[in-house]
Amino acid sequence: MARVLGPRRKASQTEGLVPNSWYNIVPDLPETLPPPLLPDGRVPPREMFERLFAKALVDQESSCERFIGIPEEVREILISLGRPTPLFRARRLEEFLGTPARIYYKFEGVLPTGSHKVNTAIAQAYYNMVEGVERLSTETGAGQWGSALSLAGALFKLKVRVFMVRSSYEQKPYRRVLMELYGAEVVPSPSKLTEAGKAILRVDPEHHGSLGIAISEAIEDVLSDDRARYSLGSVLNHVLLHQTVIGLEAIKQLEELGEELPDYVIGCVGGGSNYAGLAYPFMRFKLLGKKDDMKFIAAEPKACPSLTRGAYAYDYGDTANLTPLLKMYTVGHKYRVPPIHAGGLRYHGDAPSLCLLVNRGLIEARAYHQTEVFAAGLLFSRVEGIVPAPESAHAVKAAIDIALEAKRSGEAKVILFNLSGHGLLDLQGYLEYFEGRLKDYEPENIDLSYLPRMDS
Repeated sequence: MARVLGPRRKASQTEGLVPNSWYNIVPDLPETLPPPLLPDGRVPPREMFERLFAKALVDQESSCERFIGIPEEVREILISLGRPTPLFRARRLEEFLGTPARIYYKFEGVLPTGSHKVNTAIAQAYYNMVEGVERLSTETGAGQWGSALSLAGALFKLKVRVFMVRSSYEQKPYRRVLMELYGAEVVPSPSKLTEAGKAILRVDPEHHGSLGIAISEAIEDVLSDDRARYSLGSVLNHVLLHQTVIGLEAIKQLEELGEELPDYVIGCVGGGSNYAGLAYPFMRFKLLGKKDDMKFIAAEPKACPSLTRGAYAYDYGDTANLTPLLKMYTVGHKYRVPPIHAGGLRYHGDAPSLCLLVNRGLIEARAYHQTEVFAAGLLFSRVEGIVPAPESAHAVKAAIDIALEAKRSGEAKVILFNLSGHGLLDLQGYLEYFEGRLKDYEPENIDLSYLPRMDS
């Protein structure tokens, strides 16, 4: 007879848990965030950003307001799409591991496109619609962001063009189909639609692409069309801001389950949006001195180890050098990222605010091979019943490791992680894991000698 696990495995999901404001970590950072810079060291003029983004998003990008109100139309749509998302206690995983730790996870995979990306896609599409923009252009790795923006475009009657990293375009055809179902145009990147793409293909016609290249193509596309604007799924302040609905909900849900602040807050990191979304509202308590011993763990792939092996330096956000320089941990915008299945983590850099926190020792980064990540995803699937996306499985792996550390020490730690998306459109990766065909890429050398030397 199956063991009864007891009550309150899941927090409530009442609409009142959805916040009315986003949390902006910038005013609470331990030091001033280094600004974007042009190659000559100047701060870019505001009009450069307004050519790419809606004016309201530019305001949010540079805001020092701690809380920024969520437009009621955006909040209502987020609720209609499934917010607040569930917070589960992983009792069966705890039992399997034999750990005294209590493990909780916030599951963003219940949202229509299967990941957290809708949280900022809806906001960005709304502000662009208000300003009369007709078309949005963007990049996507594994397709979660492209899917989310495609849905947002459909809801706000905006055309969407998505440059999808070629390796993911080929590995994940159903992600492309999902975007097209929502009415988006999906282009494998590098492509022949842009000069940036054509330059790459002239050197290597079989190039498997990268997020840096796809960003270059999307920006070039926008600069050629006055009616278009660019949307970004991670890295910049306004994107991370929109994701804080995750952590703000989780704080209330943990309280409801009788927990105080967690001991560990974990998430996977590519650009940083899902992790910042969960972690930043909790980080505020640490920065305010209310729980100094709370630990933050950022999990990344060893194939693209920006936080664990990169340099904290100014670098371009894209391959073709179209963006301003950002102060971040980077493996270099020329780094050719291997075609791992966690396509959303194949970015050469990370969010500047998150990198500052890593640099100050407030966030610890850990890197994993994709084989051990898929093994963690398989275990989680069998004991908790949810198939994690390859990206999210990095967070699962880190949570399992920390739970086992708690088992060895006998400490009843509280672990919270972001299960940022489901893997039901990523089963090819699990198939290759079953068949022993996954490759564990890890760069032998990372040459960063070409990065510009800039003072922050």
